Amino acid sequence: MANILITGGAGFVGSVFAEKSLQCGDNVVIVDNLSTGLRENLPVGIDFIEGACQSENVIRKLDNYRFDIIYHIAGQSSGEISFSDPVYDLQTNAQSTLMLLNYAKKSGCRKFVYASSMSVYGDPYEQDLPVREDHPTHPKSFYAVGKLASEHYMRIYSQQYDLDCTALRLFNVYGPGQNMANMRQGMVSIFLAQALENRYILVKGSKERFRDLIYIDDVVDAFIAAGYRSFNGFKIFNILT
Repeated sequence: MANILITGGAGFVGSVFAEKSLQCGDNVVIVDNLSTGLRENLPVGIDFIEGACQSENVIRKLDNYRFDIIYHIAGQSSGEISFSDPVYDLQTNAQSTLMLLNYAKKSGCRKFVYASSMSVYGDPYEQDLPVREDHPTHPKSFYAVGKLASEHYMRIYSQQYDLDCTALRLFNVYGPGQNMANMRQGMVSIFLAQALENRYILVKGSKERFRDLIYIDDVVDAFIAAGYRSFNGFKIFNILT
């Protein structure tokens, strides 16, 4: 049992993880600005703070709590959308991470788990597969740049302030509860929505591409494992099947 903060807890991944954490006996506080998350996704039994993680007002509200683990899942999560507003993408991803890391340092929370992305790798060549955590990173979207910057902030905070920081590089997550109305985020949900609504699937870009998928329950298990295990510093893990 732990006191935990989950950012983005009204979204797809965050809400399923929050529900599982409550079942495990954790005390859960959620921060979400409800820009893409839904209030009805919030589990019963949590404390909820509405607002953006890059907001100083939200960070000040966290002073009312003491956390054993911070799970930072919130953020703009589409490479395509990141090109529409790069500044917002930077704020909601990299800036929010930096502010939460600083809050963890000041408040005495020693464990920080971050939802990063496989997009930090760019497009690896076929001969480089399978991609391992030490593979070179070549972000191809502002979203991926923000995720990689967040990882570097975590690495520095881990080295300088003895925080236990873990970055989970999520591949394409799918499962029940995914927002099929958002046609610019989530490969499986986009293709499924097209098939149901239009009876055909429009594939943008090369049809020779392939993706590694990961089911939502496996992602939740990865977050739980990362939170309750000590990795002694900064660690990165690919999360895929």
